[in-house]
Amino acid sequence: MPKSNHYGVILAGGRGTRFWPRSRRKHAKQVLSFLGERTLIQQTVDRLKPVLPPERIWILTNYDLQAEIVKQLPEVPREQILAEPAQRNTAPAIGLMAHVLQSIDPDSVFGVFPADHMISKPARYLRLVRPAFKAAEQGKIAVLGIKPRWAETGYGYIQFPKDVEPGSITPYPVLKFREKPDPKTAAKFVKAGNFYWNGGMFFWKTSTALEAIRRFLPKTATLLDSLPAFTDPLFEAKLKAIFPLCENVSIDVGVIEKAGSLVVGLAADEIGWSDVGSWNAVYELIPRDQDGNVTRSDVLIRNATGNYIEARGKLVALLGVSDLVVVDTADALLIASRSRAQEVGELVKMLELRKREDLL
Repeated sequence: MPKSNHYGVILAGGRGTRFWPRSRRKHAKQVLSFLGERTLIQQTVDRLKPVLPPERIWILTNYDLQAEIVKQLPEVPREQILAEPAQRNTAPAIGLMAHVLQSIDPDSVFGVFPADHMISKPARYLRLVRPAFKAAEQGKIAVLGIKPRWAETGYGYIQFPKDVEPGSITPYPVLKFREKPDPKTAAKFVKAGNFYWNGGMFFWKTSTALEAIRRFLPKTATLLDSLPAFTDPLFEAKLKAIFPLCENVSIDVGVIEKAGSLVVGLAADEIGWSDVGSWNAVYELIPRDQDGNVTRSDVLIRNATGNYIEARGKLVALLGVSDLVVVDTADALLIASRSRAQEVGELVKMLELRKREDLL
């Protein structure tokens, strides 16, 4: 039975530029659908419903996306879908939401969830969410580690004790957080068996979160402490004034990696997790034909392998090409090597330099 003082905070402020040309400022990655009809943020709310009903979900996004998220999530109260006045990374964002929850429920305990991840085995995932909340109730900061499937250099790692058992509902002490490693170090981490990807999910009492931010980020804490209660008519105006002054730092680097023995971790087994970080990640998630092609439009294919094709309402003909991403929209066409799909965001930077607001 869901507890009345448990809340979910979904962070939905990113732009998802690596999914251009489908992703735009007002239609970023988290409000797009990649598998099925439901968007990533809708799927996030859906899978949390057994432990967190929508009326206890709070979402922090930006002004560009706020209206679209309100439209997509009618079950979440409108006043609980907030927009941050400036992008200041996850530490100020979580600190802000801790302040809001403290002002409406001093006994609140909350989990932090990214808006744009996929988890294909939600029941197995929720087996870990429940003990994470329980650990948080006891004054700990609980983090969720994802069992690595390859030697990824783009994620931070959580170091658990040597006897870590994937899928255990007993929290382990976290020995250390490791920054994004080079390929050789990442391979060592995976071979060791007790290093897990940091999935960006955290659980704590609101009071614990606020105390930790005051200790490790006193400037940001002082600014956030100056906010009135969430229900105060002056809250929004004050937020616009102080939030851009907060430090631009992630919660991991700014707070959690410094919290020592307060931090415990749940080591996930195979929960079907993906951060859906690029068009190539989408390719890996979708069933492919006998030649390794993913086709999401009408196609003619001859001697072509390993391609991702998305051009709805249009015939795409492939001849003698391999390992491409082809994504077509009404006003832009992307053709990229799958191996370089992570670099699509660099094209968005080029568009910004050219002031192509029509394509952003």
